[in-house]
Amino acid sequence: MLYNYDLATVWAFILAFAIFAYVVMDGFDLGIGILFPTLKVGEERDQAMNSIAPVWDGNETWLVLGGGGLMAAFPLAYSVILPATYPLVIGMLLGLIFRGVAFEFRWRDPRHRPYWDTAFFVGSVVATLSQGILLGAVLQGIKVQGRAYAGGSLDWLSPFSLLTGAALLSGYALLGSSWLIGKSHGSLQEHSRKMAFRLGITTLIVMAAVSAATPFLAIDYWHRWFEMPRVLFTAQVPLATIAVGGIFFWSLKRGRERLPFLVTLALFALGFLGLGISMFPYVVPRALTIWDAAAPEKSQIFMLVGTVFIMPLIIAYTAWAYWVFRGKTVTEGYH
Repeated sequence: MLYNYDLATVWAFILAFAIFAYVVMDGFDLGIGILFPTLKVGEERDQAMNSIAPVWDGNETWLVLGGGGLMAAFPLAYSVILPATYPLVIGMLLGLIFRGVAFEFRWRDPRHRPYWDTAFFVGSVVATLSQGILLGAVLQGIKVQGRAYAGGSLDWLSPFSLLTGAALLSGYALLGSSWLIGKSHGSLQEHSRKMAFRLGITTLIVMAAVSAATPFLAIDYWHRWFEMPRVLFTAQVPLATIAVGGIFFWSLKRGRERLPFLVTLALFALGFLGLGISMFPYVVPRALTIWDAAAPEKSQIFMLVGTVFIMPLIIAYTAWAYWVFRGKTVTEGYH
C-alpha cells in the first residue's frame, strides 16, 4: 500500500499524540484510583490524592482534544466507532464523572469519606475497563456497510476486548504505583514499590498476551508483523519491551524514585508503537483508512491553523504545572 503523507496523515499523528498524552497522563491518576483499596485509610490515601490534585483535571484536556479532533478531522470514523461502542463510551464518561465528584467531595464531606473513596475506586476501574475494551473492539474490527456501522449492539464484547481491558487495568495501576514511588514517602512509598513490582510482572504478561493474540485477528495483522523484510523492524518492538522491562525491575531493586515512572512511560510508548504498526493507515481497521474518513481539505487546514497555536499552549501550561508541583506530596495539601 502506498502512503500519501498529506493533511490526513498529519492529523492522524496529531490525534495519536493527543491520545497517547491522555493515556499516560490520566492513566496514572486512574491507576491511583484502581490501587485505592490497597492503601491504608488516612495518611496513605490522602498522600496519594494530593499527589495528583494539581494535575488530574488538566490531564483530561487531552481526552477532549482526542475525541473532538476525531470528530472534526475524521468525521466518518467518528460516526462509525461511536455507534459500535456506545455502552463503553457512556461507561467511561460515567466513570470519569463519579471519580471527579468523589475526588472533590471526599475532602468536603469527611463523614461520608468511605463512600467517596469507594466511588473514586469504582469510577477509576469502570473508566479504565471501558477504555481498554473499546481499544480491543476497534482493533478486532468494526463491521461497516457503506458509510455506517452495520454490526450488533454487543459486537464490542469478545475475549480479545476483555483481554485488552484487563491489560489497560494492569497498565494504569502500574503507572499509578510507579508515580507514587516518586511522589510519596514512608509507608506509602514502600507499598507502592511492592505493588509496582507485582504489577510490572502482570503488565508484561498481559502485554505479551495481547501482542500474541493480535496477529491472529486478521491476516493483514499477521503480514504487518511477520512478513519479510518488515519483520526485521517489527521484531525490535518486543525486544525493546523486554529490555525496558529489565530496566524497570533494575530501577526498583536500586531504589530509584523517578526512574520507574519514566520507564513505565517507555513501556506504554512501545505498546502504542505496536498498536500503530498494526493499524496504520486504518482508523477503523480493515474498513476505513485515514483518507477514507478524512474531513474536507479546507476543514483540515482551518483546524490545523488553530491547533498550531493551541497545542503548544496546552503543552506549555501542562509542563509548567508539573514543574511547579514536582516535589513530594504531604498529607495536608489539598482542600
